[in-house]
Amino acid sequence: MDRRTRGPRLDADRLGARLGERATLVQFSSAFCQPCRATRRTLSDVAGMVDGVAHIEIDAEARLALVRELGITKTPTVLVLDAEGEVVRRASGRPRTADVVAALGQAI
Repeated sequence: MDRRTRGPRLDADRLGARLGERATLVQFSSAFCQPCRATRRTLSDVAGMVDGVAHIEIDAEARLALVRELGITKTPTVLVLDAEGEVVRRASGRPRTADVVAALGQAI
């Protein structure tokens, strides 16, 4: 997770899924993206290890308005949201587990 940021607030209605009680990992993916598959596994594993953390995967091609609004330029892109849905970290590319856990520390 490479960039600290404070960004817009996202909610369940905008994302199409329920947010985690403590934090949410939002992954923007595309159908034929190999790193997206590995990212899915990493984020799902971390969400399963940390209570109150949800993982939401969004098909970037199906949600172009949201992709443009958030400035998503490549997949995978991961946003880390705090409990209120505010973007606290953002990174592109396949993240390492340790980096995701560290980024969650900033959100929780």
